[in-house]
Order: sequence, then structure tokens, then C-alpha cells
Amino acid sequence: MPRNPISNRRPNPAARLMSLRQWHGYIGAFIAPSVLFFAFTGILQIFHLHEARPGYQPPPLIEKLGAVHKDQEFKAHEHHGGAGAEKRHTAVEPADDGDHDASAARATASATTPDTAQLRIYALKWMFTLVAVGLIASTLIGLWMGFTAGRRKGVLALLFLVGAAAPILLLAL
Repeated sequence: MPRNPISNRRPNPAARLMSLRQWHGYIGAFIAPSVLFFAFTGILQIFHLHEARPGYQPPPLIEKLGAVHKDQEFKAHEHHGGAGAEKRHTAVEPADDGDHDASAARATASATTPDTAQLRIYALKWMFTLVAVGLIASTLIGLWMGFTAGRRKGVLALLFLVGAAAPILLLAL
């Protein structure tokens, strides 16, 4: 029986890679506005720049962008200042179980722990900030590559605009 050359044809790896690159560009153009938004507002949230606290009132836009990131709503939250304001804790205090020797040991251990814990938290905040900045840079480079090297710049531009407009429209509804 003669072989059918069409049915035995293997997919061309170069064509498959080209197709994957094209889909990667389309998906990247569509999600790029949200990736940039979440990376930027994530940096603001790492340092709590979207939250009011004694002595600091965030700009209304920053506060609203933080609300979109956290609550998917473009609105400022009510501020509850004064003595009843929420305090931010970096370490959890153990409950008093009545064992005063153990409590004293925990108190001695926790006397040195906050500095170490604060240092780790500080380092982790800057690590995540670096990751967010890298994500922003990588996304911008990907967009630049797509728009300069891609063949279908109109499709990429349309997907980018739809990716930017859709969340704005959904927030406005």
C-alpha cells in the first residue's frame, strides 16, 4: 500500500516555535497593562504607601489604585485615625500560658528577635521591590520587542489597548 506523504508529515519545529512566539506576543500584549499595573501598585503596597497612618496621608490616586489592587474597587477607603487606629504588627506575641519561667525565656529570646525579624522583613521588601521592577522592565522590553520586531503590529496594538481598556471599563460599571 502506498504511503500518504501528507499524513506522515511531522510538524516543522521552526513553524511550531514561530507560532508559539506569535501567541506569546499576543498574550503578552493583552496582559501587559495589568502586569504593569500590579507590579507598580505592588511596590506601593510593599511599603504601605496606599494606606493612611498618623503623619501620612497618601495621595488620593495612590490610595484608589491600592484599592483596585486589593479590593477591585476604584475608591478611597474611610480613614479611622486617632487612638483607635489600627497598628501594624511585625511579630506575633505568644499568649500568656501561666508558665512564668517559659514566659521569661520567650521575653529574653524576643528581645533579640525583633531586630533580626525587622532586618529580614526589610530585606524581603526590597527583594520583592527588585522583582517588581524587573517585571516592569521585562514587560516593557517585551512590548518594545513585539512592536519593533513583530509583523502584526496592529493586532498587538489592539490587544494592548483592549487589555488596558477592559479593566477600566469593568471598574466604571
